[in-house]
Amino acid sequence: MVFKKRTDFPPVALRCRITAAAVCGSNFRRMRNTRDWSRLCCVLHRADEGFKEVFLNRLTKGKAAEADGSFYRLPASVPPDSGEHVSLLLRHPDQPDKPKLLKVAIIGAPNAGKSTLSNQLLGRKVFAVSKKVHTTRSRALGVLTQDDTQIILLDTPGLIPPSKVKRHQLEKSLLVDPWNTVKEADLLVVVVDVADRWTCSRLDFEALKCLAQHPDIPAVLVLNKVDLVKDKNKLLDVTAQLTCGVVNGRRIRVRPVIKPPWAEQRPLRDSLDEDNAGPEGSTDPNSKLNKEQLKVLRDQQGWAHFKDVFMLSSVDSEDVEPLKGYFMVAAKPGPWQYHSEVLTDQSPEAVCTNIIREKLLENLPEEVPYSMTQAVDLWHEGENDELAISMKLYAKKEAHLRMVIGKAGQLIAQIAREASEDLSRIYLRDVKLKLVVKLRK
Repeated sequence: MVFKKRTDFPPVALRCRITAAAVCGSNFRRMRNTRDWSRLCCVLHRADEGFKEVFLNRLTKGKAAEADGSFYRLPASVPPDSGEHVSLLLRHPDQPDKPKLLKVAIIGAPNAGKSTLSNQLLGRKVFAVSKKVHTTRSRALGVLTQDDTQIILLDTPGLIPPSKVKRHQLEKSLLVDPWNTVKEADLLVVVVDVADRWTCSRLDFEALKCLAQHPDIPAVLVLNKVDLVKDKNKLLDVTAQLTCGVVNGRRIRVRPVIKPPWAEQRPLRDSLDEDNAGPEGSTDPNSKLNKEQLKVLRDQQGWAHFKDVFMLSSVDSEDVEPLKGYFMVAAKPGPWQYHSEVLTDQSPEAVCTNIIREKLLENLPEEVPYSMTQAVDLWHEGENDELAISMKLYAKKEAHLRMVIGKAGQLIAQIAREASEDLSRIYLRDVKLKLVVKLRK
């Protein structure tokens, strides 16, 4: 068999083609005339180098075969057609002989890095991420299927008190979804931003309430953004504070650190948050804790019932591997809930809307991106599986409209370009995205 090197394939992708041919033999040759071959080429072309290496390793180890006898399993993706996506969600799971399942709820304060961690665990960008708070507006589900194990990741909005939802007129989903999600979880992952010196020494009060209300659900602590912490010794001190010095029922020993006088003072922001939660605590519709229990929690810095602690940077895939391995071990025997090709329960349109919103948050100042709304104007699959999308963005004010468009239309063009690149990797096909900005009437 002779292969002609194609200039549009990176070296690793070419190696994947050659290795696939060596491993799969005649099946690979037959596949070259099918639509699956086109899709596989798109996968390799769009994927990053890390994904291609993983694909190559799986082929060489002979792990790409599906249970139904075909020789490879394409990576899960989001079908661009809503009907196809719904059919995939409803498809009967392709159960292995001994399936295992684990449902993981990822909770924490806003902007702690929950969605970034979820994306890294999935190995693909599925959830929108930005440096601004409330990027995730509602609960979203991601599915990681590996060998005989299925991990369902429940990504949630940042936990906030009812008083903030009312004061800032935020969506009800920001308040309700995290609490409803926890109820269906087998494991809780509490994410803390250790790079924020004002909040890292205390668990978020809403997270504490959540843990106290569900003590029967095992929980692990994830100290995120450790790459931004210069003094790594600080991580041990933070761990002792957030776990009350106890992990998995055992007391941990941490060498005492001499702190400067300002470190002993309680941050004003924490005090304000607790004051806001005080009168609302007993009337919080999500909380079943009484006033005495809430009073005890307000005096706590951490939670003494964490099963384990992980220190990582969610932007580093190697850092996240131990946590993924922990999930695989913690998974219990049980039937899968989704077919192995399912990546998320979000509709194609919802994924597109969230990615565009992410780019708006990243490129626009202050309240402007939060006031923008979107509507699908065109959604069409053309030749060669190319997806054409036209979205209308509605601005609240004339000044906002000019800001979104930018000088000579440069900003809106940049947003469209960045969003289309992300969507191409999610849908595994070329995406042409057009954005039109209008004034909301």
